Amino acid sequence: MLNGSMPLHEPFRFETRIRFIDTDSSGRIHYTAMFRYFESAEIEWMRSLGIVYGRADFTFPRVHVECDFKLALLHDDPIVIEVFLTKLGRSSARLEFRTLKNDEIAATGVIVIACISRETQRAIRIPDELRAKLAGALSSVDG
Repeated sequence: MLNGSMPLHEPFRFETRIRFIDTDSSGRIHYTAMFRYFESAEIEWMRSLGIVYGRADFTFPRVHVECDFKLALLHDDPIVIEVFLTKLGRSSARLEFRTLKNDEIAATGVIVIACISRETQRAIRIPDELRAKLAGALSSVDG
């Protein structure tokens, strides 16, 4: 994971706030909710590349997810989620996330998506047009 490494170009940044509905009885974000925030950032990042989910004969289910919390994230905290594409395989891609609160890393995460055929529900090669858009956003990470 990135964990402090710096990409060679600026990451995509998604700004939002922690919603009350996403918190637990301790007042902190519920651990499962962080993945919805990562996904929201991912969708906007894809949109910025000219990629819109759900409009093709393929889809991108998650095949691996992870998240580490570094700071408490509370209701109404403003956050920025940075998105990095760190690996582009034949039929999958690895996205890494940094959630910043007051410019400090509050959470980090990884989501691996696989390209599958809607018809067969099996992995397929990422289509060339999509691969070209993703390749242009690939983050080179030091260390």
